[in-house]
Amino acid sequence: MTTEIKTTHSETMTGSCLCGSVKFKTTGVDGNHGVCHCGTCRKWSGGPTMGVHVESLEFEGEDNVAAYISSDWAERGFCKNCGTHLFYRLKEGNMIVVWAGAFDDNEGFKLEREIYLDNKPAGYNFAGDHPRMTEHEFLKSLGMIE
Repeated sequence: MTTEIKTTHSETMTGSCLCGSVKFKTTGVDGNHGVCHCGTCRKWSGGPTMGVHVESLEFEGEDNVAAYISSDWAERGFCKNCGTHLFYRLKEGNMIVVWAGAFDDNEGFKLEREIYLDNKPAGYNFAGDHPRMTEHEFLKSLGMIE
């Protein structure tokens, strides 16, 4: 399974699930991560998700990867054996996001943006000066609403 999008970044990185049944290689890694506070991401992960945009994603052990269709426009991939969350992908539009924690080396990632800020519960906040978008602002930026 390979998915590609256009990006200006060219770094290649590797990662895996918790049990090692799925390994992956990415190209065009953004190097920064975004945080999503939507209800689906919080339900999926138990808290906000931290994802990194990539240009392509290739799996070793692909037969251990399952995908859950989480909305009309996207799916979420995970390891069938240990449940590690691996990716979020738009069905159309060529956007793929790999969860920051699944990378073998995620020390260099910096918080770049937060989305669905209006869905964030009051119990936590991320520090720093970075863009923060509401659900409406984010969906509009993707061209999903006017």
